[in-house]
Amino acid sequence: MELIRIPALSDNYIWLLCDENKHCVIIDPAESQTVIDSLATNQLIPAAILLTHHHHDHVGGVPGLLKHYPELPVYGPEETQDKGTTHIVYENNTVEIGSFSFRVIELPGHTLGHIAFYQAPYLFCGDTLFSGGCGRLLEGTAEQMFSSLEKISLLPDDTLICCAHEYTAANMKFAKAVLPDNPIIHNYYQKILKLRENNQATIPTNLQTEKKINVFLNCHDVDLQKNIGIKPNSIPLSAIFQQLRSYKDRF
Repeated sequence: MELIRIPALSDNYIWLLCDENKHCVIIDPAESQTVIDSLATNQLIPAAILLTHHHHDHVGGVPGLLKHYPELPVYGPEETQDKGTTHIVYENNTVEIGSFSFRVIELPGHTLGHIAFYQAPYLFCGDTLFSGGCGRLLEGTAEQMFSSLEKISLLPDDTLICCAHEYTAANMKFAKAVLPDNPIIHNYYQKILKLRENNQATIPTNLQTEKKINVFLNCHDVDLQKNIGIKPNSIPLSAIFQQLRSYKDRF
């Protein structure tokens, strides 16, 4: 399989996952023309569109793509039914398209119906888990998002986190503020700054790395709890997550 990352809008990424026969699936197309151009440049044949949630910067390209490829199936959660989705999918459904086989994982939090598509080692997780961060709670609860992140953390360490935004530098700046004495976070932040100075992408990342540098996957860390004003192990991890997410919102 080959993974192609297409920059879109101000900080979005659209993903193409391609097999050896030049067939590909398109994940969260924010816009259509950049995808159409990439398909032509790489001589790719689109097999399907996969949508993780209903926000415009993830579905905005669907009408243009369907105008160009009217027979293209579109897979997504119920909340994308009015965004062009032709196949509604649910937790643990298997989406089989030619040589592709994705497991659907429901990840409520950012939106209530948010999902991810997982074909090892690729996880297309939309706006749930970012490198160094996680999505805002726009519809769901902190408990839901915490549970969704826990679900992702159970995947293999070599899972490639193919999220939809280039937010890593800002996320790592926050992580460094939360855990200023953590050398792993400090070194990773410096690495990310150098990548961004050269206009290089910071994702995909892998789950093993995220477990070390992503504060939202480390709510159990005693130093983290102390640094955000919580007596260690005094409240549920989901409540620690809620406070951490609230701090990030105001950061």
